[in-house]
Amino acid sequence: MGNRKTLILQKRQVLVFFVLLGLSQASAESLRYSVAEETEIGSFVANLARDLGLGVAELSSREARVVSDDNKKHLLLNLLTGDLLLSERLDREELCGSTEPCVLPFQVVLENPLQFYRAELHVRDINDHAPTFLDKETTIKIPESAAIGATFLIENVQDLDIGSNSLQDYSISPSSHFYVKIHESGDGKIYPELVLDRALDHEEESELRLTLTALDGGSPPRSGTTLVLIKVLDINDNAPEFAQNFYEVQIPEDTPVGSSIITISAKDLDMGNYGKISYSFLHATEDVRKTFEINPTSGEVNLRSLLDFEVIQSYSVTIQATDGGGLSAKCTLSVKVVDINDNAPEVIISSVTKTIPENASETLITLFSVRDQDSGDNGRILCSIPDDLPFILKPTFKNFFTLLSEKALDRESKAEYNITITVSDLGTPRLTTQHTITVQVSDINDNAPAFTQTSYTMFVRENNSPALHIGTISATDSDSGSNAHITYSLLPPRDPQLALDSLISINADNGQLFALRALDYEALQAFEFRVGATDRGSPALSSQALVRVVVLDDNDNAPFVLYPLQNASAPYTELLPRAAEPGYLVTKVVAVDRDSGQNAWLSFQLLKATEPGLFSVWAHNGEVRTSRLLSERDAPKHKLLLMVKDNGDPPRSASVMLHVLVVDAFSQPYLPLPEVAHNPAHDEDTLTLYLVIALASVSSLFLLSVLLFVGVRLCKKARAASLGGCSVPEGHFPGHLVDVTGTGTLSQNYQYEVCLTGSTGTNEFKFLKPVMPSLQLQDPDSNMLVKENFRNSLGFNIQ
Repeated sequence: MGNRKTLILQKRQVLVFFVLLGLSQASAESLRYSVAEETEIGSFVANLARDLGLGVAELSSREARVVSDDNKKHLLLNLLTGDLLLSERLDREELCGSTEPCVLPFQVVLENPLQFYRAELHVRDINDHAPTFLDKETTIKIPESAAIGATFLIENVQDLDIGSNSLQDYSISPSSHFYVKIHESGDGKIYPELVLDRALDHEEESELRLTLTALDGGSPPRSGTTLVLIKVLDINDNAPEFAQNFYEVQIPEDTPVGSSIITISAKDLDMGNYGKISYSFLHATEDVRKTFEINPTSGEVNLRSLLDFEVIQSYSVTIQATDGGGLSAKCTLSVKVVDINDNAPEVIISSVTKTIPENASETLITLFSVRDQDSGDNGRILCSIPDDLPFILKPTFKNFFTLLSEKALDRESKAEYNITITVSDLGTPRLTTQHTITVQVSDINDNAPAFTQTSYTMFVRENNSPALHIGTISATDSDSGSNAHITYSLLPPRDPQLALDSLISINADNGQLFALRALDYEALQAFEFRVGATDRGSPALSSQALVRVVVLDDNDNAPFVLYPLQNASAPYTELLPRAAEPGYLVTKVVAVDRDSGQNAWLSFQLLKATEPGLFSVWAHNGEVRTSRLLSERDAPKHKLLLMVKDNGDPPRSASVMLHVLVVDAFSQPYLPLPEVAHNPAHDEDTLTLYLVIALASVSSLFLLSVLLFVGVRLCKKARAASLGGCSVPEGHFPGHLVDVTGTGTLSQNYQYEVCLTGSTGTNEFKFLKPVMPSLQLQDPDSNMLVKENFRNSLGFNIQ
């Protein structure tokens, strides 16, 4: 796997190299400008807006700027006028040395959209340097036997200017014995040679002092002088001879200072002082003198300072060997500096975009150039970025690259990218430079809010205080900034009957839900609605969630007594035969509670009785039964006070008043219990009337009971034959029935038809009529039958 990645990387690097090579051949056209060196700062060079065919306003809006290859600001672009101005004095000799022409390449970069123009600034030479002799005095030893026409080399002069401004001529004065002959070398430079015009005589004149003048071709011309001291020597007829006239040596640029380069040797056949040879540099430039030194005795050439191939690639040194008699010989030493890979590649950022939107594709991130000051493979550069990033690297023109996003990004997956640009040369060993660019991905509204739950269930107890906080909904948005700022709202309910605006409110900022008013469990047990979460993006995105509010029951309803009704105009009276056995069912108190759960669990309690211990009430079903046999001493009339209490916290209760009349038999007339005292005479008349009415009623009822008894017996025999018995109706009761089998207040054996008065506004209970009027009589005794008929007339149906 590793070898495969290496092969892919090498292929990409080779591709980038050939694309660069092709672009370097294709982009030859560029803008060219010219300016003389030493021109004042701020001087006008050209109107760049006119040359580019752009308006001045367009230069400013597109953020035009000038980028030099050497990262130095030689030029300044005035965005108000479009003029290209000098930002510093240019010294051609400092910038280009002896190179001609002197060209400073630069680029014009336009942003929004990105556009590039290549341009060149030619720096023209002016005659600002006079010819300069490196030595103020030159001594030449000439034997008196020198023949007329003999030539003698003179130390060269240095002129930093080029072309017509460079060195053009030499002259010497006084010139009674010599004249100057100009010698031109292969590199275009001229060297002076003294030519003997008249024989010398050591005895007549042992020394001559001459002034050598060097003139350049500038306007006006400049000159430099040096003193030439001619020493006339006695005859020395053998000059030194070098073993070879040309020496060549190659040395790496990292050679340590003090290292020996080469040893030059010459021989002289003369003896004594004339045979002693001294070595020296001849016509050596300042760079040669700073870099090399020669041992005058041994001829060994040593390195005096560090070499730098990127500054000077080769040196040509003329070495002179002079004997004691003044005769000399010369040879040439050529020193070639061998480049080593000592310069790492450089990355020069021209333009960079630090933030891009996440939905943008093929977006320019940065424009940069690369360079390496080495040569050959040491200066050839490969550029790459990591393969696992959604960015691509494209070459534009020579050594320039653009970094672009390859596709639309996702800020929620990754909000920041650190892109490492790696440039490496092909030297041995390879040198590598890395530059990291950080790109922030800006957010767009591409994510809707998401609720933490798809549905919420909240509980609130009834009779709550208004503005009660009942719960909080929450949604998150993976976007950022205003795109992630969520606003909550109530959505219109699906049920048009639900007045949601009067029940619930929501805090739009934090999703807190509040009950606007007190809720009533008996009116509304639960309700549902939907809430929305909307962000503040453009366009805004939203989502919904379902909220169910469950109202919890409070014990806010007291038990209601269905039977016996406590608001009737006349009190109910229950008949109790004096012969009733213990446990005899006197009546059953029926009550209900509008609450639910344990708040509707009812219990019954006997609070007060006329005869304590005679009656008892069953706590769970409200049945009032006798606790013992009745005696002759027991009063004929009894009043019972019962309490019905629920199981809430705190409990609520209702009271029930029962009237019980003890009779010897059911034939005894029924007399309601009087509530107030009357006068005795009126009571006797009323009692007589009641007795007559009762006697008539009892007789009628007796006859009716006999007929009914016979009919019932016949009906039961027929039903027993067909159904095997008689059962209580099951299933749903008709609408005019009250089913209290599940409330805990009635057993399944008791069913009543509730009738309400139509004349009162309160819809009070008028009477309870048994659903099945049939009777089961176990005792054939007629008194028991009469008793049952009385109980049925009061509304009971006992099965």
